[in-house]
Amino acid sequence: MEKQMLTNQNQNGTSAIEKETSAFYLFGKRGFDILCGLLGLVLVALVSIVLLPFFSFGRNKGPLFFKQIRVGLNGKHFEIYKFRSMIVDAEEVLRKDTSLYEKYVRNNYKLPVGEDPRVTSLGGFIRKTSLDELPQFINILKGDMSMIGPRPVVEDELVEYGDRAGELLAAKPGAMGLWQASGRSNIGYPERAELELFYVRNRSFHYDLVILLKNITSIFKADGAF
Repeated sequence: MEKQMLTNQNQNGTSAIEKETSAFYLFGKRGFDILCGLLGLVLVALVSIVLLPFFSFGRNKGPLFFKQIRVGLNGKHFEIYKFRSMIVDAEEVLRKDTSLYEKYVRNNYKLPVGEDPRVTSLGGFIRKTSLDELPQFINILKGDMSMIGPRPVVEDELVEYGDRAGELLAAKPGAMGLWQASGRSNIGYPERAELELFYVRNRSFHYDLVILLKNITSIFKADGAF
C-alpha cells in the first residue's frame, strides 16, 4: 500500500494527503508530544527499576542508558536516549573493526540480526520487545523529537538522502514513523528514504494518527525489531 502511495505521488507530482504544517498543526502536535512525554516518563521509570539490577554484572555491566548523537530538526544535533542493549564500548568496537563497520553500512546502518557481537542477551530481548526505545520519551519531552516523524539519523546516513537531506531535516524526527510502520529494519535504503520523505511532504493530524496506530501494531508483532 505504501509503495502504491509513493508511486502515485511520483506520477502525479502531488500528494494524496494535504500537507499540513500550519502553526495550528505544529502547536497541536507539540501539545500531544508533551502529554505523551509526561506519561511516558512514568513508564520509563517503572521499566528502569526492573532493568537496573541486570546492569550490574556480566556483559550488561555499566550505565542503564545509551546515548548517541543524531541529526534533528534543521540539522541540529542532539543526544538520543535508549536503554543500553550493547556492551559499554560498542561504538568504539564498531569503528575499530573495518569489516564490521563495512557490513554495518551495507546493511543500512545496522548489523544483521544475530550477527552483532556487541549486543548482549538482555539487549536482544529489549530490542525485540522495543523496550530499548522507551527513553526517547525524554527526547520528546525536551523537544528534540516528536511522537511521530521520520526516524532521527546518524550523520553518516544523510548521504542516503543526497540533495534531499534538507527536506528530511525540515521535520522534527519522531519516535515512531512511516518507515517503522511499514516494516522497520526489514526496509532498507533507498526505499526507507522515500518513505521518510513521503511522510515529511504529507504530514497531518490524520496521517500522524494512522502511523501511530500502525506502529503500535508493529510493536506487538515485533516486526523488523532487532
